Amino acid sequence: MSLLLKDRVWSMEAPTAKRGVYPLHGFKLGLYRLPINLEDPNEIKSVHDGLKKAFEMDKYADRIFATYRWTEKNMDDPDAKGYEEVELSVTVEIVTGEVVDIIYQIFPIEKFGDPNWVKDYRKKADHFAKMVIDTILRNTILADKMVSYFAKTEKISEVAAIQKLEDLTPLAKIVLGAKPKPVEATEEEAEEDEGDIEIPDGAKPGPIDVEFKQKMKASAPYEAPEHTIKTWGRKGTGNGILGVWGEFVSVDYDICVADGGCIEACPVGVYEWFDTPGNPASEKKPLMSKEPDCIFCLACEGVCPPQAIKIFEQK
Repeated sequence: MSLLLKDRVWSMEAPTAKRGVYPLHGFKLGLYRLPINLEDPNEIKSVHDGLKKAFEMDKYADRIFATYRWTEKNMDDPDAKGYEEVELSVTVEIVTGEVVDIIYQIFPIEKFGDPNWVKDYRKKADHFAKMVIDTILRNTILADKMVSYFAKTEKISEVAAIQKLEDLTPLAKIVLGAKPKPVEATEEEAEEDEGDIEIPDGAKPGPIDVEFKQKMKASAPYEAPEHTIKTWGRKGTGNGILGVWGEFVSVDYDICVADGGCIEACPVGVYEWFDTPGNPASEKKPLMSKEPDCIFCLACEGVCPPQAIKIFEQK
């Protein structure tokens, strides 16, 4: 759709996208083009699933649809003579691929049963569409991608990039748990029968085995927004056994109980929280997403209660 409209949409450059309005028989269309990609099926699914609590979500092939509904009333008293109400809606379409297009279309009010008494319909629909877009950009994996894009292209810190995204999405509603990060096993591991894997009842005892690289089999890496994290000993398609993550900032996630001490202790912000539902030790972990920034101060290693962390100096 965006390619068909490319030469016909009046657009202007904006920090987040090309924004445009294209009038067609009383319709209004807004087009946002984001300079990021969304091609991984698991990431696409995470956007769809993460916003189900906030909007009506649908997914077809490479497109995700988020619909917001609201009710208009012509008077406050539903028992009064002449009372009318109508349910209105606006849908935002996310077109995935090498770039991400976010499109919304405002239909004529007549589509909803000719409720001509509705006031400021277009203004409200436009506002709600932008609220949906801001909510998507703030709460899903698109937020990570936009922050990484700003940090890289504008050469600013992650904190500044996050602030920039927040400034650009003032209408966003915060949706808790809307950004699951997929944890996938290798194809070989995916073929394993999950029932054949013995899952412990809780966290295994520490400390981390410093010779894990020799004793554990290398497993599927994890693609953080700015860094590929190596892993050892992951089993199955779930998070029952996560093994050890990180080549230099190494954490045995089956020992880790997610007390958060390492996140607080790190002076350079190497770690951030991410979800690991189903892991018997804890359902969230400190992800070493900024592993290359480690200054080898050993602060995180020293504060970890179960001794799940080992720092190896890069050579």
